[in-house]
Amino acid sequence: MPAVTSDSKPPRPPREGRALQKGQQTKAAIVDAALGLATQIGLEGLSIGALAEVAQMSKSGVFAHFGSREELQISVIREYHARFEAEVFYPAMQEPRGLPRLRALFANWMRRTSVELDSGCIYISGAVEFDDRPGPVRDALAGSVRTWLDAVHRAIEQAREQGQLRPDVDEKQMAFEIHGLILALHYEARFLKTPDSLTRAHTGFDNILGRYGA
Repeated sequence: MPAVTSDSKPPRPPREGRALQKGQQTKAAIVDAALGLATQIGLEGLSIGALAEVAQMSKSGVFAHFGSREELQISVIREYHARFEAEVFYPAMQEPRGLPRLRALFANWMRRTSVELDSGCIYISGAVEFDDRPGPVRDALAGSVRTWLDAVHRAIEQAREQGQLRPDVDEKQMAFEIHGLILALHYEARFLKTPDSLTRAHTGFDNILGRYGA
């Protein structure tokens, strides 16, 4: 085998590999543009044509990466969920089990929500659009929301197991009330423009912990 010198260049990947990598990068860029568009006009308003215009591509070029509007919508949901987990879920997992983790989940959730008051939340807008429309898009959206709410429910269970909540706490009820705070915050702050909505949501969370605390 020839010696590797400082002037040696790493071998270029095969042409097929370069093409695949470029295709993946292009698709990721399209999904990013689609997510930005969906936060403004909703998943239902998302179309191959509208996205092609925003991404400055041909319709056939966008279609080649997704094949259908439905597949495009599902890709956007998956990307939104991946970013949600990266910003909200995974950082909270660094906290100890129990109330510290539950508090971190809510704090991260609120931080992301405060940003989305201007851009919109795919989970909430998508629920309005697809609540009565069965199909793969609704399934993908509902599955992502359930995954997140299951994480909140599990954090509550762990807090009870740690003795930080009452032994008889109803975990599902508590998770329901916490979720309700986020939904109320979007309605109050984004639609009604109610002042101090973020503060009231934080106060509501503290009240919940106070009621269910050990």
